[in-house]
Amino acid sequence: MESTLKELRDGNTVLEVDSKSAVSGGVRDVHGEDAATEDQIVTPWTISVASGYSLLRNPHHNKGLAFTEKERDHHYLRGLLPPSVVSQDLQVKKLMANIRQYTVPLQKYMAMMDLQERNEKLFYKLLMDNVEELLPVVYTPTVGEACQKYGSILRRPQGLFISLNEKGKILEVLKNWPEKNIQVIVVTDGERILGLGDLGCQGMGIPVGKLSLYTALGGVRPSACLPVTIDVGTNNQKLLDDEFYIGLRQKRATGQEYAELIHEFMCAVKQNYGEKVLVQFEDFANHNAFDLLARYGTTHLVFNDDIQGTASVVLAGLISALNLVGGTLAEHTFLFLGAGEAGTGIAELIALEMSKQTQAPLEETRKKIWLVDSKGLIVSSRMDSLQHFKKPWAHEHEPIKNLVDAVKAIKPTVLIGSSGVGRTFTKEVVEAMASFNEKPIILALSNPTSQSECTAEEAYTWSEGRAIFASGSPFDPVEYNGKVFVPGQSNNAYIFPGFGLGLIISGAIRVHDDMLLAACKCKKS
Repeated sequence: MESTLKELRDGNTVLEVDSKSAVSGGVRDVHGEDAATEDQIVTPWTISVASGYSLLRNPHHNKGLAFTEKERDHHYLRGLLPPSVVSQDLQVKKLMANIRQYTVPLQKYMAMMDLQERNEKLFYKLLMDNVEELLPVVYTPTVGEACQKYGSILRRPQGLFISLNEKGKILEVLKNWPEKNIQVIVVTDGERILGLGDLGCQGMGIPVGKLSLYTALGGVRPSACLPVTIDVGTNNQKLLDDEFYIGLRQKRATGQEYAELIHEFMCAVKQNYGEKVLVQFEDFANHNAFDLLARYGTTHLVFNDDIQGTASVVLAGLISALNLVGGTLAEHTFLFLGAGEAGTGIAELIALEMSKQTQAPLEETRKKIWLVDSKGLIVSSRMDSLQHFKKPWAHEHEPIKNLVDAVKAIKPTVLIGSSGVGRTFTKEVVEAMASFNEKPIILALSNPTSQSECTAEEAYTWSEGRAIFASGSPFDPVEYNGKVFVPGQSNNAYIFPGFGLGLIISGAIRVHDDMLLAACKCKKS
């Protein structure tokens, strides 16, 4: 992957901007907000931040009915709460009962966001205690619908909204954020939200959801997390015509104007928060994602979850699948549907791991991997018309227009979908995979569920129960011929919280491929 990014940096595809920037600052490891003990009942923040009525309106410190009798006296809460003291565990029990009454996932999402906005500690307790049930609510697939309707359901803004209106003032905007010791920033420009396309400013749901998982799954303090949406407009006419749309009402800025805004943001982040702040790029369109990673990968601690996170979790899944099908990575043949940032990122990391295992050149291991895009199989004869990130995957072969013919010609052992187009793994495709593989590996990775290349039931049924299946968003267990199959989930949530935490606690200042490969091979003890 680094070799591909080096090619981009050495070429002319990287965004060209003025590189002059001042770098200073640093993240101080000072967190005194929760310094209360039994001997020191009055915590420092009650004096400087909130007490009494304002404390109950502060989501970072509000405990609701869990405030004890002593705390109610010391924090001037007498009369502001009902007399009953309710433990956090009992509050969790009550809230889960309430959430389970909702039948519409978006209602559950809104209930969770409402809780986060009024009682942060209880929100994370609820999420951590019920992560399997609530992960699909705060993350994919429900967050996709939430982004589509973000303008209508927005109650209290979360994170920073940086638009073209703030050009030249981004450092000032960062200083408006109340928390100063930021360790992780998740940023999007909303152009490619999941498989839903350009959602503009309403893509903020993605950084908010990702950072919730940084805390719930990675243990990063909420106060050290900053969600950011960079609003340069949207090309989604439906949003531009929507009276409830919350972003800039203009077509997307591109070229130099776009590059300068991003560069100002990256320089301001480093100046305000220091060298070790992690910036995670989320849901940028292909034409920007690779260029941004190439440009800032050598100057900032940056991580693109769509390229690197997806690649890591898929490679980890493939390593596990080899325990069932046998062989090494180099003995398998891979076919991708989708040649964007996710598809090419996964392919590159697989090729890199094969190269390390076999000592073969990267150019050779890439030949075991084939990609299909909207125009068909990527082959050498298309080289002149290919985008730069697709060119390493153009191999010698006659042109093939559709997926099923590519499957029959290439005869892959592993079929991976990262196209963002639902129901593209048809019955004919899956049956073809099953015709020459005893245990075909089929990964339908596109999110949300509606965009998945096939369902778990389809994969198991059409392969007669022989497929090893995983998807990006969760599917329920499937019963086929009297046997229950539990589909795997190959979701970035299994990699980025721990990977990001490792970068933070190690004091890393750059992300390298060896880190991604190490993460792929970590096993739960």
